[in-house]
Amino acid sequence: MMAEGLNDALSIQQALAKNIGETDAALLLQARLGRELQQDLMRMRALPFANLSERLHRIVRQTAREVGKKAELDIDGSQVELDRSVLERIAAPLEHLLRNALAHGIEAPAARAAAGKPETGRIAIVLRQEANEIVLVVKDDGGGLDVERLRAKAIEKGLIGSDVALTEADQLQLVFLSGLSTAPSVTELAGRGVGMDVVRTEINAVGGRIELASARGRGTTFTIYLPLTLAVTHAVMVRAGSMTAAISSAAVEQVLRIKADALVALYEKGSVEFQGRDYPLHYLRQLLGQRGATDIQEYNSLLLVRSANERVAVHVDELFGNREMVVKNIGPQLARVSGISGATVLGSGEIVLIINPVQLAMRPDAPAPASEVADERVIGDRPGAALPSRHTSPLIMIVDDSLTVRKFTSRMLQRAGFDVVTAKDGVDALQMLTEQTPDVILLDIEMPRMDGFEFTKVMKEDPKIAHIPIIMITSRTAEKHRNRAAELGVDMYLGKPFQEDDLLRNLRDMLSLPAPA
Repeated sequence: MMAEGLNDALSIQQALAKNIGETDAALLLQARLGRELQQDLMRMRALPFANLSERLHRIVRQTAREVGKKAELDIDGSQVELDRSVLERIAAPLEHLLRNALAHGIEAPAARAAAGKPETGRIAIVLRQEANEIVLVVKDDGGGLDVERLRAKAIEKGLIGSDVALTEADQLQLVFLSGLSTAPSVTELAGRGVGMDVVRTEINAVGGRIELASARGRGTTFTIYLPLTLAVTHAVMVRAGSMTAAISSAAVEQVLRIKADALVALYEKGSVEFQGRDYPLHYLRQLLGQRGATDIQEYNSLLLVRSANERVAVHVDELFGNREMVVKNIGPQLARVSGISGATVLGSGEIVLIINPVQLAMRPDAPAPASEVADERVIGDRPGAALPSRHTSPLIMIVDDSLTVRKFTSRMLQRAGFDVVTAKDGVDALQMLTEQTPDVILLDIEMPRMDGFEFTKVMKEDPKIAHIPIIMITSRTAEKHRNRAAELGVDMYLGKPFQEDDLLRNLRDMLSLPAPA
């Protein structure tokens, strides 16, 4: 019988191995078909830049005739393909750049001859693909930008103060200010002060960025970086508190892994210096409007993010890596919210927002760059323990194996103005206590790995955390359980289901907080 049973087990094992092999082959085939289908769809959405060529040539001819100048347009790389929606969105900005080049950049034939240049000005558009981006360069051989005149006009319009010191690069950026123009008079082509700010807004709207370089007497160059497609993008998945978000990989210049002590020093400084540039340091959880203490771990992830000419360093709670994702339209409700460029749906069904941390940091109501952390010391003498940060609201730790209970209780406490951290069992909670100190712990009894009684016993034996009050919330309401909890040092014992008002009142009494108005 044992031999027959062994043979049956071997037969089942072989059948399972065969089924696993067939399943793996089917998954590989499905992945290959999915990739081919995606590539076919991308080819259907892609259009060559040459579709705009005739339109741009006509703009240059008409504008040159209107302003009495001579110019020719050269397009190199017109065979490069762009997403249909990207091509449609950049058509108007390109037209404005060409009109600007003729109205402000290219000199009149007599002036060009006097400067030793050909009477006919030259405007060049060059396209190339770099990694997951399309680089589009618009260059003219005109007189370049008069940065002194730009500064004088900005001061005259009240856009900047006369005592503000600007570098040459900063003065070039003045061209993107709304309401600023160096044209001597208002015409159909120039002088209204509306244009370059709209150009940058439109390019940012498709997830691109624009850079400017100019040499007096030699011309101006605009370099535009555009996403290859708006349908599929590569993004870095991160966690900020309880929220998962995605950041476009094209915007991430560098990812740094920083130890706790080094991160504390960076927070005190308020910025990160990398390759000669300063990146204002922000905590992503705060940029997203979440309340809570800064979670400084033994090793921390910093993302150096760039959008247009602005850069920030973003501290995230967790980094999941790079993924390719399908971008979904976020709809009219969120379309005007600054810092949200799209959304995607994960395989689990979770909806994840694709965010732009630079735009979040530029909002008027955004928190200032972090410049201080708590002066508290390391909790315990365990190796790798992290420096906690000061939190203005009381911090409550919820220890419960039920995800539903953790989420419900967290939301209820957050609405009441508390900061919340959660743990799924006693082992998880003890690990978190090495990183931050809660003001009160809400504890369940029945949990895997380490139940509530064991957790309480271990915690009360550690003098560094034994002072933290514990409220035990459990469905075990028998007298023997209450007595056991009291013997271990539990401060309060509540039964499930509990009343929200009772729990909040007990928390405020325990923390000596005033009742809400």
